[in-house]
This record gives sequence, C-alpha cells and structure tokens, in this order.
Amino acid sequence: MLGLARSELAVPTQLALLKKLPPKFSVCLPSSNNLGFTNLLIGPQGHPQDVSKYIQTTSLVVNQFDTGPLFEEGAPSTEYFIDIGRAMGAPKLAPSRFAELQSFVYKPFVRHFLKKAADRRLKRVASVPPFEACFDSKSIGNSITGFAVPTIDLVLQGGVHWTIHGANSMVLAKENVACLAFVDGGTIATMSLFKASVVIGAHQLEENLLVFDLASSKLSFSSSLLLHNATCSLL
Repeated sequence: MLGLARSELAVPTQLALLKKLPPKFSVCLPSSNNLGFTNLLIGPQGHPQDVSKYIQTTSLVVNQFDTGPLFEEGAPSTEYFIDIGRAMGAPKLAPSRFAELQSFVYKPFVRHFLKKAADRRLKRVASVPPFEACFDSKSIGNSITGFAVPTIDLVLQGGVHWTIHGANSMVLAKENVACLAFVDGGTIATMSLFKASVVIGAHQLEENLLVFDLASSKLSFSSSLLLHNATCSLL
C-alpha cells in the first residue's frame, strides 16, 4: 500500500521534502503487469515526446470538507478533486475500483449511454450487480482502446475534455457479458453531505498518465495512452 493523498504524510510529499524537490508527482496505472509495472515519479519530470504532446491540464480543487470515513471536523479533504461543472460539484479521483455516481447523475447518464448503445445495435442483456447496463460482448466490436462503445467525455474547468474509452468504461463482468463500469452511489440522504457527486475509480484511470502538481494545484492527464500506441507499463 502506498499513500498518495494530498497530505504531509503522503509518500510523494515526504520524498519531495527529503530531496528538496517541488511537490509534484506522476502516476500511471497499467491495465495489466504483463509488460512490467510503471514508475512513480517525484518532482520535475519529463515524459516521452510522443506522450507529452497529448497532455491536457485542469485545476485541482481543494474541498474544504473532509469526505473520508474517518475525518477531522473543520479539516479540508486530503483527496484530489476536479471541477466538471456546478451541477455535478467537484468529482474526486479515488482508489475505488469503479466509478461511482450519485443517483441524480447516474440515472440520466446511464439512460443516455443506453440510447447511444442502442443506436450502435449493441445487444443488452440482464444486469450483473452492481452494474446495470450490460451487453452481449459478442455484439460489441473491438478497437485499439478496448470495447468499441460510445465514448464518455468529462468536460473540465478550462474547457478541456477527459475522454473515457471502452477499455476504461467497460468491464467483462462474466463470460460474454460486458458491463458499463459505473455504479449508482445513492442519494444525499444515504451518504455524507459532503461526498463527491462523481468518484472516478481506478479502472477509469488505467493507461492514463496523471501528473499532480500540488504547488500550482493542477492536474495534467493524457486520456487513454492506448490511442497513441503507448501503455503505462512502458513509460
């Protein structure tokens, strides 16, 4: 286990202080370790030229309310938040396996995805809990970025787009059944008042290069490296 929170106790912060480096780190989660693991880079860093030109940047938002299961009253959250619009609040990047959306976001999102999937004649099958939107995987084509399904765009502060492709939006839930890897996070009445409306899970982050610059409170990201014939394992 490696702590990467926005905290003085986190490994990147401790190493940056030890080596007198700027508070900045990058991480890239591989979808498998067949080609080896990736590196956690601390401080100023360069990236391969064929990857760095695809990087986009948005602001990190400081949530003044702790959203963790154990929290200190009045202390800001140590999690990482980005802004994708006032209607959704400040989504966070978290170690949850799959993306979790509050019901008021989840329900229209799934309806829209199902409509787009129907337009592509994807064959819907019975749900596989906790996933609602599931399809016969044999009815879905394949692409360099995984299942050929409708893409999902997060429109972030500054107008930049974080595009989620099939490898990150879908999961093979059982044999021949692929499901939309987003789950219903419930309503405000069933959760903490300050919980994020959208939690971006680890599955959605695989093969995406993320650079956290805490000094300038910026997040830089690549969207799927698979689009550019690259992987996190080889960075």
